[in-house]
Amino acid sequence: MPNKDHALSEIEYEALANLRYRIRKFRQFSGKAAEKLGLTRQQHQALLAIKGLGVGGRMNLPELADKLFLTPAEAAALVALLQEAGHVTIDARQKRRPAVLLTAKAEELLRRLTPAHLYEIREMAPELMQALRMLQDHRQMEVAAWMQ
Repeated sequence: MPNKDHALSEIEYEALANLRYRIRKFRQFSGKAAEKLGLTRQQHQALLAIKGLGVGGRMNLPELADKLFLTPAEAAALVALLQEAGHVTIDARQKRRPAVLLTAKAEELLRRLTPAHLYEIREMAPELMQALRMLQDHRQMEVAAWMQ
């Protein structure tokens, strides 16, 4: 393991700054796209998490809280807003851990948002991969030097 006191190189600073810039740029794009369809960033992320990380378009509240880095109370408040807007329903048959399910309205919003997001990611992928490669290559050089 390289020395923790090792100063970062200019290449590492540049790569990290570029990586963080690209991530912020994507988040900015994503937020604006969601807002155009009447969703907050967090609501869009919740719908996407349920669709993409849940099982069959359903996810229980503790899982959703975990995926969104929210407290259970924050996740419950978010789900209440989504339910009020007609984006999710609650399957209360499972008393201990009721499932949050996407509605057809939410599915339609995701169908409208996702292609643009995939396009944006594909457009920025070369720059993201270059920044990651710079960080990885520099790290490998450090480890090799440290091992000698």
